[in-house]
Amino acid sequence: MTIKGRKVGFVGAGNMGEALIKGLLAANLVPPEAVYATDVRLERLKELDRQYGVQVAAGNAELVRHVDVVILAVKPQIIEPVLREIAPAVTRRKLLISIAAGVSTARIRAALGKEARLIRVMPNTPALVLEGVTAIAKAEGLEPGDLDIAGEIFSAVGRVVVLGEELMDAVTGLSGSGPAYVALVVESLADGGVRMGLDRLTAMTLATQTVLGAARLLLETGMHPGALKDMVSSPGGTSIAGIAALEEGGIRNTFIKAVERATLRSRELGRGPG
Repeated sequence: MTIKGRKVGFVGAGNMGEALIKGLLAANLVPPEAVYATDVRLERLKELDRQYGVQVAAGNAELVRHVDVVILAVKPQIIEPVLREIAPAVTRRKLLISIAAGVSTARIRAALGKEARLIRVMPNTPALVLEGVTAIAKAEGLEPGDLDIAGEIFSAVGRVVVLGEELMDAVTGLSGSGPAYVALVVESLADGGVRMGLDRLTAMTLATQTVLGAARLLLETGMHPGALKDMVSSPGGTSIAGIAALEEGGIRNTFIKAVERATLRSRELGRGPG
């Protein structure tokens, strides 16, 4: 089953909503006239209309009535009132896909007050440049091909993995929050370069391209990170001296703890208010 020939609606047209619109159109999966959007900011909708030619819906419930696939791209803090608003328009003919971080399918079904074809996903911000990674949670009550449609949509902005919903908080702690960790690494590497005499622009160029290149090398070759470390580290050389400094600072344990703490926080947020 495919998204082609179907209408897609975005309840919420923020950065992630725009990234998905951009990806779908760039991949020629849907034409602009088959993409609908709503947002609390009218100027934002006008901007998307000008840039991509998408359709602006009169309201959230009206959008749901017009489309086949609904992307719930609103903040977790406001998703429940939005769900109550669209509930009258939700039928089994609609596929709902939620990208609200930490909000379980159980909470979404409870707010809707009815059964629905519902998929929970966790994308990340590199989707903005079509280099994201999205986890799609398997769910009950879906039609054959629903997971294929979700996979097709999010493959337009990067890579996709499918797993159980019980692992979604760990995904949030790793890939959802991960771009912030990597940004901190890039900034720290650049600061080190500046400290050693490089100008800021050159240091940032070297740091960002080094991180990008190392990631692509690991991804495309399937090489173990330890093998790349060993490849770069010659006996008594510069790299092993730098690695020793990182190990002195507890670099591995710090990153492990960062993922763990973000995962636990995702679980807390997922329980909702109170």
